[in-house]
Amino acid sequence: MQDYRDLIATLNRSGKKLSKCHRRITDYIVEHIDKSPSMTTSKLASEVGVSESTVVRFATAMGYDGYASMQRTLQELAGHYLTGYQRMEMSAELEDHEVLGAVLRRDMNNLRMTLDNIDQDVYDDIVRRILSAHAIYIMGLRSAAPLAQFMDFYMNYIFDNVHLVSSGSTDVFESISKLHADDLLIGISFPRYSSRTLDAMSFAKRCGAQVVAITDGPMSPLARIADATLTARTDMASFVDSLAAPLSLINALLVSLGLQRKDALSEHFQQLESVWNTYNVYMEEENGHA
Repeated sequence: MQDYRDLIATLNRSGKKLSKCHRRITDYIVEHIDKSPSMTTSKLASEVGVSESTVVRFATAMGYDGYASMQRTLQELAGHYLTGYQRMEMSAELEDHEVLGAVLRRDMNNLRMTLDNIDQDVYDDIVRRILSAHAIYIMGLRSAAPLAQFMDFYMNYIFDNVHLVSSGSTDVFESISKLHADDLLIGISFPRYSSRTLDAMSFAKRCGAQVVAITDGPMSPLARIADATLTARTDMASFVDSLAAPLSLINALLVSLGLQRKDALSEHFQQLESVWNTYNVYMEEENGHA
């Protein structure tokens, strides 16, 4: 129940004590955190047993311009608190034939909202930070691990001193124990956030290193630690995290970094092609077919 009190404390921008009627609305929201963020004013009013105008006044009392503004914040916060079971319940009403379209449309919406909300100045600043770092550490655990591995794979083509921090046989703190002030740690995590990633980012800050976060929004605990943050939407259709937008954002970062180091990267790829051809790393075309 402590998590729910934390949720309401975060949602309540005004910090004011709520009336009994407004408390009923908050109780319903936290008890139905898997459904309430997507409800219209009329639906929420009907479920709680109050008028629509009461729901609108509730949003204002919480410190928002209106219900839509509060709803956007609630949708972002909801992902922080949903359990695996609640995530699974989100898709329980989908018919088998609806899954493909529902998931792909959700991913497309995540991509569109990520692009609409990206701050180009922050993006450019992070590119500069990465380019100026002596050593680059990339950390993503649990469902974010594939994102970190993808980024590490291509970053090693661009830079000479890149380290993937994973939860393998070596403890993560051993992996980052040599961090210096001229190094940079990229922490990648989405709801439900990895506490280990947060701890490692805090450790990097204490070492004086730069810390960059790739996460889902400004309310993410990663954003509170990082020197600079890039956000990507990860609204899920079920228990499976939607990583389409974060992967696309990382892809863009890699392209930008590659363009900044295109001469060295071009020379490196020419050397690699010779090695790949010598050891048949990739399939060659035969009789006009791949």
